[in-house]
Order: sequence, then structure tokens, then C-alpha cells
Amino acid sequence: MTLPALSTAVHLIQAPLLYKGKVRELYDLGEHVLIVVTDRISAFDYVLEPPVPAKGTVLNKLSAFWFEQTRHLIPNHVVHTDVNLLGDIVKDKALLDGRIMVCRRAERIDIECVVRGYITGGGWRQYQTSGEVNGIQLPEGMRKNAAFPEPIFTPAAKNDVGHDEDISFERMKELVGEELAEQLQAKSLELYTFAREYCSRHGIILADCKFEFGLLDGELILIDEIFTPDSSRFWDEANYALDIEIDSMDKEPVRTYLASSGWDKNSEPDPLPPHVVEETTRRYTDIYRRLTAASL
Repeated sequence: MTLPALSTAVHLIQAPLLYKGKVRELYDLGEHVLIVVTDRISAFDYVLEPPVPAKGTVLNKLSAFWFEQTRHLIPNHVVHTDVNLLGDIVKDKALLDGRIMVCRRAERIDIECVVRGYITGGGWRQYQTSGEVNGIQLPEGMRKNAAFPEPIFTPAAKNDVGHDEDISFERMKELVGEELAEQLQAKSLELYTFAREYCSRHGIILADCKFEFGLLDGELILIDEIFTPDSSRFWDEANYALDIEIDSMDKEPVRTYLASSGWDKNSEPDPLPPHVVEETTRRYTDIYRRLTAASL
């Protein structure tokens, strides 16, 4: 039996709510923090209806998979992902199974660490305007979706309100200090290279991705989520080509539908049609299966 989609866990968790994001909810467990990944889906700064079944489970379990895979490269914030260890604070363990992550508390570094292996998306738009991406001068005549000779690090300053701000590496050093900036850059590139090679063995291109890091007792650790369809751009190798808009292995059906719906992006959108929701669930579960060789 397929469990219903989860739009919020507030009524299921007997612990103080610390933060409610577009997808994740954070609860106070004292020494640790409980992250619940819901099935909410967002686009253009709006949370859409209805939620997408299995999306949160994919995001949480895929992050847990990658945190384990990269543990030899950098420590992370995961304590455990077993809902049964939460005891009586959870009202419906079956519904939350696969959706929770108990994490160590860390001091978040307010930089979104972005690595790009291919020139596409926002990086392509920057290049068309200035010939640069985040202040990095690039060769003339690059084509959309072309691979960089070497991956590039393009950070963004995190804003709690509004969009994150693309910044140069020099500006990042001013914000967090040269030593930490260089650490973040090196670890981000190392993580991307590891995951890109892994994905390639499974017929998937990791075009770009983003990381968040924190400090715990002075040690740099990886936090939030990694290499999920919400934090990375995955392409099926079979669909790769230059100079086109490649169909990403994520919530592309939602973006495609909204672009053709006449929605003005300034008001609450109409509910997503069932076929769009079903196709989006299929996309998320497919990337999970292909990367982990497991079913949900």
C-alpha cells in the first residue's frame, strides 16, 4: 500500500518546531535536531499543491545514502535515520519512516557552495551577459551544456529572505576568511568529483550541485542535503546534447507544466494536475533507484 503524501509533520511530532522551510521541517530534540523531509514541492518561490508522493522519502534516503558514501571525504551531521529510535515523540512512525534524519547541531556557514561541471542554467545566463560566471573569466565561444575543462566553484551568499546572491571567490574570502574559504572550495570540488564519477558509472551526468557546511567544535562538517534532485542537476547520459534545454531528472514536469499554464508567477498557482504529480513522483523514484540500485 502506498502511504499518503506528507504536507507537514507538525501534527505528528511532539517536539518544538524550530524552522519550517519549503520542504524541510526542523524540530528541537535538545542535543540534536530532527529533520523531517515532507513531500512539498516548490517553484518560483511558491509552495505548490498538492504535495508529490514519495518525494520527501527520496530526498531523505538519497541524502542518507550519499552522506554514508562520502564519509571518508568529510564528516557530516547525521546521527541516525531510524524513526523507531524516536520513541513516543512520533505519533505515526509508519508515515514518517524513511523521512527523518536526526542530526548533530552545527553552526551553519552562510555560504552556498556550488560546483559546476557544465555551463548551463544560471551559469550559462551569466556567461551570455558577461563572459564570466561568478567573476571567473571563461573562454569565448563556449556552447550551452558544454563541460568545463575542470569543474568550477561558484559560491553564493545565503539570504534568509529572498534569493541567495552569487558572489566571487574573493568576496567569499572577505565574508568567511581566506583559510575557511579555501577549505570549503577544496572540499566542494572533491565531493563533486567523487559523485560525478559515481554517477557516470550509472549512466547519469552530474551537471552541477550545491552543498551546505557547518562548524561543530571547530571541525568542518557537511550538513543539509547532498546530491539529491533538489540540490543537484542530473542528466540522463542518453539525453545529453549541446545547445538545447536538457530535461533534468527532477521536478522538470512541474516546471514544464507551469511554463505552459499561463501562470503569472506573482499569484498562487492552481493545483498541479494528477498526471504532472504522478510523473514527478516517477522522476524522483527513478533517480533514487538508478543511483542506489534499491527501491523505496
